Amino acid sequence: MKLGIVGLPNVGKSTLFNAMTKAGAEVANYPFCTIDPNVGVVEVPDERLKILTDVNKSKKTIPAVIEFYDIAGLVKGASKGEGLGNKFLSHIREVEAIVHVLRVFEDENIVHVDGSIDPIRDIETINLELIFSDLDMVEARIQKLTKQVKGDKSLQAELDLLNEVKKVLEEGKSARVLELNDDQKAMLRGFNLLSLKPIIYVLNVSEEDYINDLKDNKYVDKLREYAEAEGSEIVPISVKIEEEMSELDDEERKAFLEDMGIKESGLDRLIRKSYKLLGLMSFLTTGEDETRAWTIKKGTKAVDAAAKIHSDIARGFIRAEVVSYDDLVANDMSMNKVKEKGLMRLEGKDYIMQEGDIVYFRFNV
Repeated sequence: MKLGIVGLPNVGKSTLFNAMTKAGAEVANYPFCTIDPNVGVVEVPDERLKILTDVNKSKKTIPAVIEFYDIAGLVKGASKGEGLGNKFLSHIREVEAIVHVLRVFEDENIVHVDGSIDPIRDIETINLELIFSDLDMVEARIQKLTKQVKGDKSLQAELDLLNEVKKVLEEGKSARVLELNDDQKAMLRGFNLLSLKPIIYVLNVSEEDYINDLKDNKYVDKLREYAEAEGSEIVPISVKIEEEMSELDDEERKAFLEDMGIKESGLDRLIRKSYKLLGLMSFLTTGEDETRAWTIKKGTKAVDAAAKIHSDIARGFIRAEVVSYDDLVANDMSMNKVKEKGLMRLEGKDYIMQEGDIVYFRFNV
């Protein structure tokens, strides 16, 4: 599952990506610095793993991971091939969700491609390019369906839905604002509409604003309202602070956060929200050999979760022994106490896995 980091040139995309991945993507103060997307695998922060590792004296700890793509900076006219437009749009098509970085601070030493700071305008610059690209695709399909539906009435539902989508796009709104049922979502899946992809807006604020809880930043409330109107989220971050912290080891990082009066790194919050945005969750396995977080989609059945570990476990599935992490914490991390209180459950193949389930799969092949 991949997330694409997008934004106008010089908003801090590659710096954010480097802080996340420590991958050393090229960063410079000019447009189109990033041409081909840089790819980074990022660990999902999960305090539960450290605690389970300590309790079980596990030899290894393996966190869940997600992939981030640092995609080229965009300019107006991308949908018509301006700048690196065609490349940019094709790279966005390959990701499941979007992290849109916005510059929300003034600094005369850093060039803004449009000459001034206006994050709402910057959102609309990129969103409109995605909308225009989608509109071209939808109009072409409507034209084809209009002819085909005369001989095949089963295509009418798709045609009606695309006309709905077209109406929204022509109003300059993203397809995200549509309230779609499961059948409609399935119908649109094949189109891979850019403006339908879920999105998080990362607000790159100054160090001072971040430390002062954004009290004096005039843009944040407007951006929050904009995101809520389309069912999206914002994550304020000082990319400069995150860049500095990425050079520190864990203990230094913890001390740095405490000195700054910050409870949690903005990056950790962003990574967690990105994981959630993709509809992902973790179940846990733990023992002497390893403690591990396994990534599954929300709504996954136990037998399919077992297959994540090994196909033989799914094939020979007998039952899943499941304990909630929260129940374990409430019982002093004692598996014996959990069992005595009847809090260990035996679940079958069709059990829907829950976030934080600690599982041992019984199987026979």
